[in-house]
Amino acid sequence: MNLNFPNESRSFDETRNRVRFWGYDGPIEIAFFVEADALKKLGQLSADMRGVEAGFLKIFDAAREQIYRVADKVYARSRDGSYACSLVAADF
Repeated sequence: MNLNFPNESRSFDETRNRVRFWGYDGPIEIAFFVEADALKKLGQLSADMRGVEAGFLKIFDAAREQIYRVADKVYARSRDGSYACSLVAADF
């Protein structure tokens, strides 16, 4: 893994229905977004949590290591000078 993920913080972006987290390429901070469809693919949401912040964050936490591996691969593929990457269902 080329990226470093020392900050375990993550947050839910309700407006865009995704989870945001951060990785570091040396001193450069990269914002990552895991789209809702990717999170749904990674885990099951119970009927009472479907589309709710707590459900998506729970899935993120359970799949954190896998998400980090995918983030590293997506970032390596898309080094276009951008400091933000989205992870979609097809990436998993």
